[in-house]
Amino acid sequence: MDLFEYQARDLFEKYGVPVLQGRIADTPEEAEAAAAAIGGTVVVKAQVKTGGRGKAGGVKVAHSPAEAKEKAEQILGLDIKGHVVKRVMIAQGAQIDREFYFSVLLDRSNRTFLSLCSVEGGMEIEQLAVERPEALARIPVSAVSGIDKSKAVEIAQAAKFPAELVDAVADVFVKLYDVFKSEDATLVEVNPLVLTKGGDIVALDGKVSFDDNAEFRHEREEMERDQLDPLEAKAKEMDLNYVKLDGEVGIIGNGAGLVMSTLDVVAYAGERHGGVKPANFLDIGGGASAEVMAAGLDVILNDPQVRSVFVNVFGGITACDAVANGIVGALNTLGDRATKPLVVRLDGNNVEKGREILAQFNHPLVSLAETMDGGADKAAELANK
Repeated sequence: MDLFEYQARDLFEKYGVPVLQGRIADTPEEAEAAAAAIGGTVVVKAQVKTGGRGKAGGVKVAHSPAEAKEKAEQILGLDIKGHVVKRVMIAQGAQIDREFYFSVLLDRSNRTFLSLCSVEGGMEIEQLAVERPEALARIPVSAVSGIDKSKAVEIAQAAKFPAELVDAVADVFVKLYDVFKSEDATLVEVNPLVLTKGGDIVALDGKVSFDDNAEFRHEREEMERDQLDPLEAKAKEMDLNYVKLDGEVGIIGNGAGLVMSTLDVVAYAGERHGGVKPANFLDIGGGASAEVMAAGLDVILNDPQVRSVFVNVFGGITACDAVANGIVGALNTLGDRATKPLVVRLDGNNVEKGREILAQFNHPLVSLAETMDGGADKAAELANK
């Protein structure tokens, strides 16, 4: 779960990370009152879980409560990369001298934690990593020892902080790691971490992602969360591993690795058929029952963006005949609501029986494919018609 910026700010304050005042507002009038309470120059910041807010007009400076109200009116309702702004944070203004970057995250590939740090903050870190990789220090962090003061000093020195700032920023790094560890986070990022003209180190903007698997250790039920896409919400109710994408070919597979490979071959095939792309990630799992297959098809076929569906299953724990029965059952249940062609590729346990079931079903929307590449090409072709 990703936090909104105001939630990250509040969390940082709880752990002693230096932050400035911040208040949330859902209306221009609330923004005006918040600015009056904080006093002085404030920054009106859109609360959406995406980057590029400033470039999209979602961050504006206001020098009075009346101006804060005006800026909030401009930002509320703004669409930023598909995220509609429903709330703003009124943040205390700062006299910035220098901007830095710091993060600690889960490094899955190396099975440890990783700290990224730079004396060049403020810009998108992905851009910095590409354009000037030497300006970004990458320091492995032991999950056992974590970031204590000596490790924090090592990180600051590797990032080439001025000697007079190393001790101060190291203290903040230790506190940010405390957030990361204590809250079971997969990412804690501050961009920018600033040196003010008064000589203080302050976290101006924070990004925090929690590990959903650790929620049983925390009380987060009341925490504000993004509203899920209706299809994602429906899939979640059915315990399906589903992520909506922007393409036209619905994808169903069993096993994350197989589904990821299917996304790749569909994207490649789509280049030959009008540029169609995968419409979703849907992993029905290694033990995909007929009921789960039916639930998956129900979700995908109700996506108005989907023009065709590619079912790519390797029969293992659940045999191909059970998967085929799931497809038959789903189409019978959907009836006239099923209007999109399905390309089905089955392989593995009881594959011949599964293919026989679908052949006998002889549904006009269903076609069989012998290979994954062939199925992807057929599904892309159908989506392009």
